[in-house]
Amino acid sequence: MAIEPPTPAPTPARAPVPLGEGGEGLGSPSVSASSAFQSVPSYLALHATGELARRADAAWELLKGCTVCPQNCPRDRTRGLTGACHSGTEVIVGSWNIHRREEPPISGTRGAGTIFFGGCQARCTYCQNFWLSQMGHGIRVDCERLATMMLSLQKKGVHNIDLVTPTHFVPQILKALVIAADRGLRIPLVYNCAGYEHLHTLRLLDGVVDIYLPDAKYASNVEALRTSKMHHYVEYNRATLQEMYRQVGGLVVDEDGIAVRGLIIRHLVMPNGHAGTREVLTWIAEHLGSDIGLSVMDQYFPAYKAHNDPDLSRRLTWTEYREALDIVEDLPFENLFLQEDLTELDTTDAI
Repeated sequence: MAIEPPTPAPTPARAPVPLGEGGEGLGSPSVSASSAFQSVPSYLALHATGELARRADAAWELLKGCTVCPQNCPRDRTRGLTGACHSGTEVIVGSWNIHRREEPPISGTRGAGTIFFGGCQARCTYCQNFWLSQMGHGIRVDCERLATMMLSLQKKGVHNIDLVTPTHFVPQILKALVIAADRGLRIPLVYNCAGYEHLHTLRLLDGVVDIYLPDAKYASNVEALRTSKMHHYVEYNRATLQEMYRQVGGLVVDEDGIAVRGLIIRHLVMPNGHAGTREVLTWIAEHLGSDIGLSVMDQYFPAYKAHNDPDLSRRLTWTEYREALDIVEDLPFENLFLQEDLTELDTTDAI
């Protein structure tokens, strides 16, 4: 197959400066002094011209012989068939609520309006949400109901709509967004994903998503295939990150430190160097701007099938996470979100 070209709440380090402050050195992401830029999500402009509805229709066509994600399942999801994600046209939702445990620019002071989707294009053997991603639990809703969920969260005062594991439901999300925008949705979208995307799907989101929150999981295709069943993950992931950065650029926050636009990349440090942390972070530093947000996470524990994997059957140790922090300290990232609470969770002698 052809390849396209290439939790504990984290605490900020080298925190992003607010819009309009500018400055040089640490904590100086791309900024804009425009108050309109701060308050109006990008999708409203597309909605006003009818382009958002056209994007939704184009995305729906991808469901036929599904090419929404790189799994490229030969299934027509519009006819009730399902692929790797175990979903057709109905949206699976595990929960929708106020979430206060994302990175500080996402959760802010009022929380993120998080919608956790069921199903997933990956098969991570260590998934901590396996009951939702792999076992199909959750309610089935149509696009109208999904739009209502977005509006309900906005009514609760959240900073954004945080779409968790959204990739396989991009067509449905776009259709729901048209409905929600018609009815007054006015807060940014956060696209919170595994970083395993098709470029043609991402380009349908250009000007729709203001904040991308992808993973950079692996430096090795071998490990990505073995423990997540994602073929050619490294190539797809790197192309994904570059396209997201092209669309939204570095992290931009308002005067209260709340993200209004930009890219925050997550990397989960794993036992026994499974994720290839040094290579992943070095590639990001060399190929993307230092103004992105970078969240280096320590909360790995052996869930789901990981107990049967000798490499993944134990918790991360403090020593392993400290090694990751040492790597980060040698790289030029301006906006870091680090978690230094592992010693409170792991009291083994290996710390």
